[in-house]
Amino acid sequence: MLHELSFTTNNKIELMDITHEIEEFVKESGVEEGRLLIFVPHATAAVIVNEHESGLLNDYVKWLKKTFYTGGWEHDLIDNNAAAHLASAFIGCSRTLPVREARIVRGTWQNIFLVELDGPRKNRKVVLQTIKKV
Repeated sequence: MLHELSFTTNNKIELMDITHEIEEFVKESGVEEGRLLIFVPHATAAVIVNEHESGLLNDYVKWLKKTFYTGGWEHDLIDNNAAAHLASAFIGCSRTLPVREARIVRGTWQNIFLVELDGPRKNRKVVLQTIKKV
């Protein structure tokens, strides 16, 4: 089953917890055992799985700024968002998670985040696909 979620982001760099929406999709998909593919079809966004703790989320934004948002990139001569492209490529635009008993298998402290790297944006998509175990 394929499904698309849409989100609005409010900041240049933002981590948006989308765990609840994804869990609802998995439940509604009817897949009891299998896998979930999470894909962000954007060159300046990414997806991560990590703890939802405010200090860690702030640290992640600080790390992104320190690592990628330093300026001097050649692509900035075109549209001034090279850092977002580079960060997205390093972080990744997809994740695959196991599904067991119609639930995403994840650790106690693991949530799923859409990582906005070139916001704000009105329409960030997240494509979800459940794959049933045969």
